[in-house]
Amino acid sequence: MQQLSLRGFDKELERRIRAMARKERISLNKAALKLMRQGAGIAESSDAPATVGEALDSFIGKWTEQDERRLLDSIAGCEAVDPEPW
Repeated sequence: MQQLSLRGFDKELERRIRAMARKERISLNKAALKLMRQGAGIAESSDAPATVGEALDSFIGKWTEQDERRLLDSIAGCEAVDPEPW
């Protein structure tokens, strides 16, 4: 098994690794490896998170009705069905 030394963990990353290790009752090493595999997109399906996490939280409650209308207007063409193939 290969070894790799990593330095420079910021406080938030360390907190998340420790939280995962505690929650899943695994070692810090296993928690760090699991998070790295998820981040690299090579997590096994049973290890994949069931949610998107907190990545989109900053958008919640931020859109105005005008923002919503602009988005819906911009994707309106995607709603059109070309009757010819049917």
